[in-house]
Amino acid sequence: MVAETSSRANPLSTEPALAPAEGLDGQPSAWRRMRLWGAAHAVDDLYQGLVPACVPYFVLDRHYSYVAAGGLTLAATLGSSVPQPFVGVAVDRYRLDWLAAAGVTLAGIGLGLSGLVHSYAAVWLLLCASGLGVAMFHPAAGKSARVAAGESATAMSIFAAGGSVGFFLAPVLATPALIAMGVGATALFIPPAVLMGFLLYRNRLQRPAGRGVSHSGRDQWVPFLVLTCIETVRSVAFFGAITFIELFWIRHLGAGKSLAGAALACFLVGGVAGTLLGGRIADRVGMVRTVQLGAIVAIPALVGLRFTPGEYPPLLFAVLAGIALNIPFAVLVKLGQDYLPTRPGTAAGVTLGLAVSIGGLLAPVLGVAAQSWGPQGVFTIICLIPLVALALGVFLTEPRK
Repeated sequence: MVAETSSRANPLSTEPALAPAEGLDGQPSAWRRMRLWGAAHAVDDLYQGLVPACVPYFVLDRHYSYVAAGGLTLAATLGSSVPQPFVGVAVDRYRLDWLAAAGVTLAGIGLGLSGLVHSYAAVWLLLCASGLGVAMFHPAAGKSARVAAGESATAMSIFAAGGSVGFFLAPVLATPALIAMGVGATALFIPPAVLMGFLLYRNRLQRPAGRGVSHSGRDQWVPFLVLTCIETVRSVAFFGAITFIELFWIRHLGAGKSLAGAALACFLVGGVAGTLLGGRIADRVGMVRTVQLGAIVAIPALVGLRFTPGEYPPLLFAVLAGIALNIPFAVLVKLGQDYLPTRPGTAAGVTLGLAVSIGGLLAPVLGVAAQSWGPQGVFTIICLIPLVALALGVFLTEPRK
């Protein structure tokens, strides 16, 4: 918990600080800041969502193998996962008010240029650079959003849901363009990143955490490590689903490209709803119970997605699976910062970055499974993953106040 009660003690805002225990009630300026950070998060994570949206078209247009397709997801997540904890440490120590702007800009330019080059190595490096941009954005943005949100999990879910909105918009915007223009359509997505980077830099939405600011509390590393493992397990299921769900519809269910894109959109719009719903549930029943609930409801949702026949009926379970897998998302981000009250940037870098991105790092493993058993084999494996999260959730404890 960040214990600031004065404007000087709130290094992340140009406005008076919120008393964290009061949340956002009666603080319209804080709500505006949460909406701004939610919008920035949406634009940033649009480029993470565009990677799985574009992967099937690299497979179909460039004739990449399943393993090579998984390697593209690996490139983006490798670029974002490895640097984020180090970026988080830096954000907690130094003035880096330009970092969010530079990060979202790099994320967009790297992704946008990836469809214009033909060498697999060049595509891989550009997607890795895009992931690095994501790594530059998340830690400081998560820290600033937490200060604005105070103790409200619902408010924090606005910021987290921004990322889910970005993932959702990716296939909605990309699928028609990719069908019409091929993978070269990625260049159309460069301008939003440049615009948001300009707005972030101009308005200085991100401020440093130094110069006399102290954070109170005692860090709880053991439950934080358990939480990190849960977020990692959740991300494996999430990234596995978004990477192979379109190919599941096309090559297992026999659907067309448009319906396959709709399936990914259904899964991601469920993710937006699940993120917002999780924040409200946590404010009522507690954060630990919400994390455990997400693991429980994910099991039947994923089983229904995998085994329901037909092209259209499984769409319902795609929505339900997206809801279930994302119920714990915002809660895990807030809970991680509560476990590490003196290192909010580091906690955000891990929960929003490293743990989330590890799911993408395992995409090539799922690609090997798809190579042997098809996309349906991947979803059979994903059905079992929430059991691990449920077992780990038993060891979570409520953070000390």
